[in-house]
Amino acid sequence: MSSLSRELVFLILQFLDEEKFKETVHKLEQESGFFFNMKYFEDEVHNGNWDEVEKYLSGFTKVDDNRYSMKIFFEIRKQKYLEALDKHDRTKAVEVLVKDLKVFSSFNEELFKEITQLLTLENFRENEQLSKYGDTKSARAIMLVELKKLIEANPLFRDKLQFPNLKNSRLRTLINQSLNWQHQLCKNPRPNPDIKTLFVDHSCGQPNGARAPSPASNPLLGSVPKPGGFPPLGIHGPFQPTPAPVPAPLAGWMSNPPAVAHPAVSGGPIGIGAPPVPAVLKHPRTPPASSSADYPSGDSDQLTKRTRPITLNEEVNLPINMLPVSFPAHGHSPAFSAPDDLPKTVARTLNQGSSPMSMDFHPIQQTLLLVGTNVGDIGLWEVGSRKRLVLRNFKVWDLSACTMALQAALVKDPHVSVNRVIWSPDGSLFGVAYSRHIVQIYSYHGNDDVRQHLEIDAHVGGVNDLAFSHPNKQLCVITCGDDKTIKVWDATTGAKQYTFEGHEAPVYSVCPHYKENIQFIFSTALDGKIKAWLYDNLGSRVDYDAPGRWCTTMAYSADGTRLFSCGTSKDGESHIVEWNESEGAVKRTYQGFRKRSLGVVQFDTTKNRFLAAGDDFSIKFWDMDNVQLLTSIDADGGLPASPRIRFNKDGILLAVSAIENGIKILANNDGLRLLRTFENLAYDASQVEAANKPSLNPISAAATSSSGLADRVASVVSISGMNGEARNLGDAKPRLNEEINDKSKIWKLTEISEPSQCRSLKLPENLRVTKISRLIYTNSGSAILALASNAIHLLWKWQRNDRNSSGKATASVSPQLWQPASGILMTNDVIDASPEEAIHCFALSKNDSYVMSASGGKISLFNMMTFKTMTTFMPPPPAATFLAFHPQDNNIIAIGMDDSTIQIYNVRVDEVKSKLKGHSKRITGLAFSHALNVLVSSGADAQICVWNSDGWEKQKARFLQLPAGRTPAAQSDTRVQFHQDQIHFLVVHETQLAIYETTKLECVKQWLPRESGAPISHATFSCDSQLVYASFLDASVCVFTSTHLRMRCRINPPAYLSISISNSNVHPLVIAAHPQDPNQFAVGFSDGAVHVFEPLESDGKWGVTPPVENGSANSLPATTPGASGSDQPQR
Repeated sequence: MSSLSRELVFLILQFLDEEKFKETVHKLEQESGFFFNMKYFEDEVHNGNWDEVEKYLSGFTKVDDNRYSMKIFFEIRKQKYLEALDKHDRTKAVEVLVKDLKVFSSFNEELFKEITQLLTLENFRENEQLSKYGDTKSARAIMLVELKKLIEANPLFRDKLQFPNLKNSRLRTLINQSLNWQHQLCKNPRPNPDIKTLFVDHSCGQPNGARAPSPASNPLLGSVPKPGGFPPLGIHGPFQPTPAPVPAPLAGWMSNPPAVAHPAVSGGPIGIGAPPVPAVLKHPRTPPASSSADYPSGDSDQLTKRTRPITLNEEVNLPINMLPVSFPAHGHSPAFSAPDDLPKTVARTLNQGSSPMSMDFHPIQQTLLLVGTNVGDIGLWEVGSRKRLVLRNFKVWDLSACTMALQAALVKDPHVSVNRVIWSPDGSLFGVAYSRHIVQIYSYHGNDDVRQHLEIDAHVGGVNDLAFSHPNKQLCVITCGDDKTIKVWDATTGAKQYTFEGHEAPVYSVCPHYKENIQFIFSTALDGKIKAWLYDNLGSRVDYDAPGRWCTTMAYSADGTRLFSCGTSKDGESHIVEWNESEGAVKRTYQGFRKRSLGVVQFDTTKNRFLAAGDDFSIKFWDMDNVQLLTSIDADGGLPASPRIRFNKDGILLAVSAIENGIKILANNDGLRLLRTFENLAYDASQVEAANKPSLNPISAAATSSSGLADRVASVVSISGMNGEARNLGDAKPRLNEEINDKSKIWKLTEISEPSQCRSLKLPENLRVTKISRLIYTNSGSAILALASNAIHLLWKWQRNDRNSSGKATASVSPQLWQPASGILMTNDVIDASPEEAIHCFALSKNDSYVMSASGGKISLFNMMTFKTMTTFMPPPPAATFLAFHPQDNNIIAIGMDDSTIQIYNVRVDEVKSKLKGHSKRITGLAFSHALNVLVSSGADAQICVWNSDGWEKQKARFLQLPAGRTPAAQSDTRVQFHQDQIHFLVVHETQLAIYETTKLECVKQWLPRESGAPISHATFSCDSQLVYASFLDASVCVFTSTHLRMRCRINPPAYLSISISNSNVHPLVIAAHPQDPNQFAVGFSDGAVHVFEPLESDGKWGVTPPVENGSANSLPATTPGASGSDQPQR
């Protein structure tokens, strides 16, 4: 093909991309073989579309072209094979082996045999070369880095990886030039020629005595830039009232990052192991959110050189796939990966009393729903318990402070509707925008405690929308209204900070956001205009039209990388679109709306993946990456034409407005499990009501505390463990309803003193171990890991067999004390020959692949499959005394030290990011709350500190109130562990068990052993946080109900210890809860033994729930931290 023909193909590619013919673009790329679109290739690999990946590659190379090509295809097919094995899809794995991988057997027969042998393994990570294999996403990302290096080094791809620099719409420009030239050659040119076809040469008709205008001023096909595009944010066009400089991050919100130069790649031998993490990961780049083809364009003479960013934004600076790699937008959340995970089941039906106009779930207490109605009422619902906590009718708080216009309007027509309700980011405030002038801001203090905070006479006419934002780290309220303005108010004082003018019609909605620390606001008006504003009173930065050109709202995906809008025209045509922010153009338009919507369609986004809208008496769902309708549901009927909808933060609940003033709460499986938790806890509330108590305890369904945050069971079902691990509790067994019957009237503590009264199992012993210092279940629930006082780790694994079909830990079947074939042990670094007196600590990675551990010496990182030491770091002094992984970034570790400091350490770059000082003795406990973005620490000084996990500033500190007459040891441990609601946490000290509320750091419940009782050695929440398991130095183990810390069951030593051992001062040191079975726990003892405990199958649970007696379930803030409740059995 000639050079010009080749260039024509590039022009056609650019034209097809501009016209959004995406599939055709990539088909032409493949068939022509002229341009290899690395961005498209990356997306297909990330999405695991292996057939398309190989089909696309086939346009450029074949398997046997050269050694680079062979290795490219091998890595892809090996990944496909490993993913099938990881899903336990043996049939698919065999198919890939025979059809795809066998071709490589002629080049390396031994390798093919080794790959085949992986079929015989329960987990292919048992193969040493694959022990570093993480999850699917991280494995694809690491492979992709290697593939890009191979492609760039492959001579067949030379000159095919860079698209030519072209001006926008170059093909259109050439056609314009041709038509202008043809028009100049006309014998009788008309001044305004009518071009109707390109199929034949242009020719004007009869002469009219006029010459054609200059071609320079009359482009016959229209201007080159696409209609409706965003003006560049740094260019002040006709819509810019006042010139103002635009910060670079805003001027190029979605600009491509600099190119990443890959190191030289070897076309060396293919192998079974995962490709190494390259050095380029030390400097990751985040790709743009756009998934469009990466075709460069330029305006005028300024040509932008496009580059290809690497797709990782998390990296590991170690020669292993140590921890899960996170990814930017478009990655589908593993926990929300299928349409079945959409909330589609009607779980609750509520009646508000008037028609809901706006709804919003609390950002932390995700079963708390705020509602505003068409008659100005606001309601606050606890959807778990179906209780309406608050109902407020519209009332002007201070009419004398309002403008005369508002007073006159209310006299003329007192009817007021709510246009918008919304919570502040931390849930401590909520705002209400009314159809008449006013915005009211309430402060929320838990349960039904709602207080007036601010009343603002904000706009002339209706206030159409309301939002909260944090410009300059100060909470602000943003409003817009019928007076065509947007205003920004101080959320504390109500002082007006900014007024943005420039819209020519009433402003319908606002959408504050930030990128690269630049804060800005999108606004939409009823004339269809969209504008963007900085907090500087210098006018709008952009001006463009929204589809529908009437009522439009905008929203970002949860991760803030993708922008969507939903609008309805006056004719009822509705549109949901995704925007390309860098170009101001519509990136994709979603299909599936009713031809004429009956009312204004409302929409919402969730989980960085799904869109939902209320239309045609139903709720419609889309996958963000697919314009076709995913599914539609009618929620069992009874919906209005355009129902209002709102997801909760985790996307497991969806509130939908219904006819006859109703609200339906839809849930997925996780949402149903969350709501069942409230049903299972309802008996506590019933008992309180039966006993005429004034209020409920804090960790039951409708509880409260003076902290300002009610203690509800959060939908974020995870535990930040005492050993630093974070668990996903989505698989936790639902708790049984604990019936209320007459037995509660004659309740007594369940005492277990005989082996026949419970199931207990002593795990196989290791004679080298003297005592167990740390204990934890693996996150899979199929193994127990212990750290002994001699710095050796012990791992017990349960096998799947006829007696144990689940393969999970159980007291009914003995596990294997497991070691790899090499026979090596995981042994920590120690500073002297006797580690017995050292402080031992460890933390387990979320995928159970690695354990980070210390025993007075360096911190060691071990591979759990091979027991090999991957690395050691941070030699003492000071020595590590507690370890905890950051819940959002497993490369960040909080390390408590014996010098009383806490070091925030980044594994990737081997660097201490922050050093926290606040304790006076060694750190004995650390726990993260990802819902509150805090780290709670505890020390041997009996002090608890709360740190902000964004900037690591100390927020609060408090010393435990020790009971009078009890003198703890000089270095007594204090442990902390978060309840699954992520708001309350358990404090364990030898003198007490206590539940604290985090935001106020207040003790809301406490249990104290009696003076003559044995000290507490350790305690932990059950996996569902409904029980607390505590061990004591007299060798007994007790089970408490966590809602009010009342003992329900005591396991005495004769139930599990022989008489000779029970008389030898053997006692429990550590206790661990099973991650999925709330009734199973394990205990590590001072003689090196580990026992697993479960209740009898006939019982199904530990003891009987104690009744709530006078004084035990009083309002928790009134609980006296310094004294034990008189209603509790004393030890």
